[in-house]
Amino acid sequence: MSMKIKIFEGITRNVFILGLVSLFTDLSSQMVFPLIPLFMVTVLGSGVYAVGIVEGAAETTASFLKVVSGYWSDKIGRRKPFVLFGYSISAITKPLFAFANIWSFVLYIRVIERIGKGIRSAPRDAIVAESSDESVRGRAYGFHRAMDGVGSVLGAALAFLLLPIFGYRNIFMFAFLPGMVAVFIILFIKEKKRASEEHKINEMSIKRTFKELPTNLKLFLMVSVIFALGHFGYAFLLVRVLDIGLADQMAILLYIIFYIIYTVCAIPFGILSDRIGRKMVLIAGYVIFGVTSFGLIFATNFYSILGLFVSYGIFYAMIDGAQRAFVVDLAPKHLKATALGTFHTAIGLVALPGGCIAGLLWDKISPETTFIYGLTLTIISLILFTFVKDK
Repeated sequence: MSMKIKIFEGITRNVFILGLVSLFTDLSSQMVFPLIPLFMVTVLGSGVYAVGIVEGAAETTASFLKVVSGYWSDKIGRRKPFVLFGYSISAITKPLFAFANIWSFVLYIRVIERIGKGIRSAPRDAIVAESSDESVRGRAYGFHRAMDGVGSVLGAALAFLLLPIFGYRNIFMFAFLPGMVAVFIILFIKEKKRASEEHKINEMSIKRTFKELPTNLKLFLMVSVIFALGHFGYAFLLVRVLDIGLADQMAILLYIIFYIIYTVCAIPFGILSDRIGRKMVLIAGYVIFGVTSFGLIFATNFYSILGLFVSYGIFYAMIDGAQRAFVVDLAPKHLKATALGTFHTAIGLVALPGGCIAGLLWDKISPETTFIYGLTLTIISLILFTFVKDK
């Protein structure tokens, strides 16, 4: 059997369609998001602290909706309306970045755009889970994240090529088109009819529903929160590129390399998590992030930071799909979306304090301190992870 058949074996219609949706959405998003930190620093003249606030506040604000949308998706037995509405909000708001003259306006639009992500994330991930056999769940999430990565590479490549020609603001406007293509594709999703026994949540309050989540899952959520608090994200890698004296264009090029690595590795690591277990893959991912943080402390030139963008891509491919699959593995059957929403919310709520801490350490002490902070919380997360059971 060929490698191509093995990779696509078990990838259902819905998973493939959602992959296309993510491809076009991220093509749109990555024409915008890697440019935002650079736009803020070089055009609007804001500090790195403002970058941390924007990135952190966006994720934290959206996170309040992730658990709610997951709960209501389980309660009414529908996923598609949440997915359609969430992607629509994101597509409509991206061109508005073109009108920003102060960083607070960037913050405002970023938050609205991420609200769309908050509405769609848990129901979308639940569709992936419900459309896939448990034996290929990691592969399904890996495929979805890989399609996401293809869109990201294409979007970032367009940003790299078009930035010197059209400038930041015109690129932000053009990002509207692929976003609307993604919204149209969602119409072709066919929702799986859910069995009546899965509707036990209809008789439960959201508070009581949370209490039904297993202790082992709650422990994993705690580990994820601690790790997320120190996960400074790609925005700080991009600013680090500027900090060591490289140009905006070079930062975008390195970002493209990061996403190429991520895209190539996402499916293989998803398949690996099906074979050896999610926990082993996630622990390995945490270790690689720790190594990346350590390396960023000493990065001083293009070649050193190139290797760190590569390692960051490997890390991100290892955890992005596997952690979603792990949450589904640990969750009760009738609470998949609620569990996924709780996970997304939990890690998102610490994005703002995490971003603020990382930005303050950068501005008030040194860039190196930001990466020491990330390394420290990674070590703590690894120690706690040993207490989480596979099932």
